Amino acid sequence: MEKAKEKVSIPKTMLLPKEEMLEIKKKGQKIKIGIPSDYSKVEYRVPLTPQAVDLLVSYGHEILIEKDAGKSTSYSDDAYKIAGATIVETKEETFQCDIILRIAPFSIEEIDMLRGNQVILSNMQIQAHCNESIQKLMQKKVTTIAFEYLENEDGYLPFVHQMSQIAGVTSITIASEYLSNSRNGKGVLFGEVTGVTPAELVIIGTSTAAEYAARAALGLGIFVKVFDTSVYELSKLEEKLGRRIFTSVFYPKVLRKALVSADAVIGATSFNTPPKFKVSEDLVKQMKEGSVIIDLNVSQGGCFETSKCTDFNNPTYIKHGVVHYCVPNTPSMVARTASISMSNILIPILLAIGDNGGVDNYIKVSNGFRKGVYIYHGILTNRDVGYMFNIPSKEIDLLLAIF
Repeated sequence: MEKAKEKVSIPKTMLLPKEEMLEIKKKGQKIKIGIPSDYSKVEYRVPLTPQAVDLLVSYGHEILIEKDAGKSTSYSDDAYKIAGATIVETKEETFQCDIILRIAPFSIEEIDMLRGNQVILSNMQIQAHCNESIQKLMQKKVTTIAFEYLENEDGYLPFVHQMSQIAGVTSITIASEYLSNSRNGKGVLFGEVTGVTPAELVIIGTSTAAEYAARAALGLGIFVKVFDTSVYELSKLEEKLGRRIFTSVFYPKVLRKALVSADAVIGATSFNTPPKFKVSEDLVKQMKEGSVIIDLNVSQGGCFETSKCTDFNNPTYIKHGVVHYCVPNTPSMVARTASISMSNILIPILLAIGDNGGVDNYIKVSNGFRKGVYIYHGILTNRDVGYMFNIPSKEIDLLLAIF
């Protein structure tokens, strides 16, 4: 009889697909992060605190930070050195890293300094861009992620939510300052005193910034009036505040009466969408002389026809006798608080990028992070940006199959 054929023993590891083996090798990738100073852009926040750097370095990641980047937040270079960061003298050195982390958007000159095929995490601030800047980013084959578009697992926008809270509370401080004599204001206390009619505040919108501005104002005894296009949103705002306040949709006569008597008006409509309503220049003309407008939506076109972007070097201008404060990065006024808040959000994101083997892998596994991408390997993926600058865009989900 013919001998039975011997069974060949095949190791189980040989049955694993090669693609899976390659994926395993990518896990736990160490990332090199560059943090340039944004001080020249009149942006005082820094994306990572020394404590955050210490944590990232303990996981084996490398951080390069430009000299004096944390100066405005009272974080010294020595604090970053002790945490394990490398202090570099020039912005160009940070621009050579695999991942560049900053608050301010890139200028055309800065884009030219990039080596290309990198990852940028920053604020996009669409009003700060032009067709040329977007085209140059695409030519550099970079992947750009905007803080303001990132979502968490619950569908919230964590950066927008946190910065809106800070902007809302800070706006009350700003209004108080510019109504006082210290800024050559009318000398009005933005609050309530026995026997004196309380100051009046009008808020345009029902966003998170509007909510926190209203909370701060009500705590000071200020008479608050809120206007919005939606009765439902007005009702939701009252529920969050836990009390009834004056609310109205944009009836012309009601709005005019409120603006004429207001000491301060804050524009705070929902972020990431163009304001649905603008206060006309004619209505601004009818406001009290020395009253204050604070437009928290100026980076998206503004809530007032008289709004134009300013910065902390020259934060205000006067038009029709009304003080206009239109700084797009208002949270930077309290740079340390805002930096800690941003750092808290970025730490788990950066750790997850490393754990998943890099940004490309994390984009594939995290739907919320993927929503922040507006250029992917040099290809525009955000339709709103494409529409604004007349540049064709593609769906990122289709591109993920290629890269």
